[in-house]
Amino acid sequence: MIEGFEIGHHTADSDGWLTGTTVVLAREGAVGGVDVRGGGPGTRETDLLAPTTLVERAQAIVLTGGSAYGLAAAEGVMTGLEALGIGFPVGPEPGHLVPIVPAAVIFDLGRGGAFGHRPTADFGTAALVRASAADPERGCVGAGTGAVCGGLKGGFGYAQTQLESGVSVAAAVVVNATGSPVDPGTGRLWADRTGSQTAPTPAELDALAAAQSAAKPSFATTIGVVLTDARLTKAQAAKVAAVAHDGLARAIRPVHSMTDGDTIFCLASGRRPGAGDLLAALRELNILLAGAADIVADACLDAVIYATGRGQWHSYGELAPSSTAG
Repeated sequence: MIEGFEIGHHTADSDGWLTGTTVVLAREGAVGGVDVRGGGPGTRETDLLAPTTLVERAQAIVLTGGSAYGLAAAEGVMTGLEALGIGFPVGPEPGHLVPIVPAAVIFDLGRGGAFGHRPTADFGTAALVRASAADPERGCVGAGTGAVCGGLKGGFGYAQTQLESGVSVAAAVVVNATGSPVDPGTGRLWADRTGSQTAPTPAELDALAAAQSAAKPSFATTIGVVLTDARLTKAQAAKVAAVAHDGLARAIRPVHSMTDGDTIFCLASGRRPGAGDLLAALRELNILLAGAADIVADACLDAVIYATGRGQWHSYGELAPSSTAG
């Protein structure tokens, strides 16, 4: 995990439940940006991240299931942060603060069997308590619990790297899309940009095609957060979030449809000082923009590979085990 950030999940995966909440925590605050591309977004406090607004830093981002109902999970995170004395100061006393907690949701209503089973404020509280700087759990956890992608089981994915500039960049993504993660011609995952997978066998390719063709139309949305230790302005963080959507376009086809609410945030801790002169700083930013798109694609790959089947939805690994072996 990049220093200064933590991730926590709360998962509800039994007795009619198939949903959850993920918190990306920046206890010391991080400069935030956001870019919303999908036609059906469910978001909270995204206006605060515009470059023209007062607040510079967010303390947490909430990714959650439950469609618009799930935005309630952010209240639990706010309450927890308030108790910790973390937030934007608004008065003379130490406790006079407002935690800045933007959020985005995926559509997973009813996928566990009960339409009314969706995240509440308690989900946010529980995810916050579990937030840790350790390598996060992937697959059908947190906000990825009820995720589905192109008729296959989706999930939560995470990827991280250090760029040639020395800047670290990571992505936490919940893959829950109307589009497909699979190249129908080869059966390989679109997000496999390095060619690490082997092609599925003909029988596996047939199984993938059958699972996706049998899928019923549904609302969706892929959401995520790009994390970096770079020192960015709010405008630059917004640009990183915007270019990071290129990673979604590489991993899911089609993407940004009217039934998706695709939203990507960026949080920049600023722990790594930037270059001193303008041209060097511009070069570093361009490297970060390219890296953000790559790492989002990698996190999407991670989510699909780590996902496991639930109910009527099979995972890619179950249908094409030879492609994910090793």
